[in-house]
Amino acid sequence: MWSVYRLLVFALAAASRLAPAHVLEFCHSSDCHRDDDTASNGQPAPNTVRSRWNMSVSGLVRDLDQFRVSCKKLIEEFPVDEVDGNFVRTVKNCIFSKSTPTPLKGPLRLAAVSKEVIEGIFDLDVAVTQSEDFLHYASGGKLLIGSVPLAHRYGGHQFGYWAGQLGDGRAHLLGRYSNRKGETWELQLKGSGKTQYSRSGDGRAVIRSSVREFLCSEAMHFLGVPTSRAASLIVSEEPVVRDQFYNGNVKMERGAVVLRLAKSWFRIGSLEILAQSGETDLLRKLVNFVIDEHFPSIASGDPNKYLVFYSTVVNETAQLIAQWMSVGFAHGVCNTDNFSLLSITIDYGPFGFMESYNPNFVPNTSDDEGRYGIGAQADVGLFNLEKLLAALSPVLTQKQQEEAKMILKGYGSIYQMRIHQIFKAKLGLLGEEEDDSFLIGFLLKMMEDKGSDFTMTFRQLSEMSDLQLHNRNFTQMWALGDLLEHEHFSDWLNMYVFRISRKQSDTDSDRQSRMKKVNPRYVLRNWMAESAIVKAEVNDFSEVELLHRILSSPFVTQETAEEAGHAARPPPWAERLKVSCSS
Repeated sequence: MWSVYRLLVFALAAASRLAPAHVLEFCHSSDCHRDDDTASNGQPAPNTVRSRWNMSVSGLVRDLDQFRVSCKKLIEEFPVDEVDGNFVRTVKNCIFSKSTPTPLKGPLRLAAVSKEVIEGIFDLDVAVTQSEDFLHYASGGKLLIGSVPLAHRYGGHQFGYWAGQLGDGRAHLLGRYSNRKGETWELQLKGSGKTQYSRSGDGRAVIRSSVREFLCSEAMHFLGVPTSRAASLIVSEEPVVRDQFYNGNVKMERGAVVLRLAKSWFRIGSLEILAQSGETDLLRKLVNFVIDEHFPSIASGDPNKYLVFYSTVVNETAQLIAQWMSVGFAHGVCNTDNFSLLSITIDYGPFGFMESYNPNFVPNTSDDEGRYGIGAQADVGLFNLEKLLAALSPVLTQKQQEEAKMILKGYGSIYQMRIHQIFKAKLGLLGEEEDDSFLIGFLLKMMEDKGSDFTMTFRQLSEMSDLQLHNRNFTQMWALGDLLEHEHFSDWLNMYVFRISRKQSDTDSDRQSRMKKVNPRYVLRNWMAESAIVKAEVNDFSEVELLHRILSSPFVTQETAEEAGHAARPPPWAERLKVSCSS
């Protein structure tokens, strides 16, 4: 039996009235977040000041020795672990521990780089990535000027249970970089060696998981979904032992490091560990810091600022999960330590983009109970927000705690409204009509019955003219062709054509254009990632580069992508692919 939130996932109920909240607008193009995250053209802002730095004509820095980060604010703001050394232990009364990366054993190779991140966020000429210095800076072998590497202490609920102290077990925060647009980003290495929080791990990441993280974080950005970013992927010859499916089949893989970035890496688990440990003063200090740094609309002197903060996170988490659903994305491990306080997608592990439409799609083979299946993500979001409220309770008054519970009750309405808006946009529906929810739900039920491809069904509807829809002309439309076999598809199509034809001010070309901006033609399907991984493991990074380029324009039909079959029916072997928590 589906819970209410699983029903909401697929817009099978009518949209309800939304309580007052900070509502985000739905992204209608792949460029939605570009002015938040990157420069769209890589050009300096008008007020850029020329310095003595070695700069290219475009004002981009060409000397890595001139690239500076800073940990000063974090170190001055919070107490740092008083015990030196990377040995594993229980850590108390701090937010960070100082921890030095362990260099990868060479030779090192640059497997992938995001030009948009390097130039648009780091203000560096992408040519610097071809240097030997870059290989070492981006893999932990050398430290950037100003870097004091830190490992973050946090806890979390994993698969529904409190797991105690977790923390950055194989990641190092290098520092914060403020770019010429006035943005501040936190740079982090993943796979860079052991820390105080490594538990029984070796501190490494392998090529397999690192390729997936690099490609997916960038792909999600271009899909318009809030996300961390990836700057580069460095691979090595260092042997790393992994049991990929936890079945005793241990094999030797190779180590890799992703240089990734986010406005902040603080997560729900960052607050949970402090609340669980009774470190209330430090909890208050961390919440104040997060609000002051990342929620400028919340006044620091507002006596209800923690309540407003919680309301904002509730709203934006609901919206983030709705955006995941809009592109068929299942995170795979929605633990509280993987849920950002800024409501961005972080920690890409055993994720998957749903191919055949299935509300029970579970990308992670380690998730035996299907807790983090695609249809359960909204429920999990609610669970995680409950744990966030519990973590905030020590700094809330009794009255504020009761008000926060009322705010949380509005989560379902926010999510439901957003899902309804998103799927209306995916179908090109303008205005609001009584039967819209039924029209959406009817289509999704047929897609479930036939196992229709989620991405291509909506994309091919975007590419059909009114005349083609009326004439049932689905030549070369393989996904719609599968749906055509459903006994009720003709009835649904009549309803749909009648619905879009009633908006006489809406032209056929306008509808198709709108729909193509919200229905991608390309997503990072597991079989595509696997093809790139197989080649990368023998030092052929051509397919990683190809996918990165294609997924940077997911809404635009591309000849190279079509030739590679990225919009075609998935190959039969794709169904046998499995991903797990092993990375």
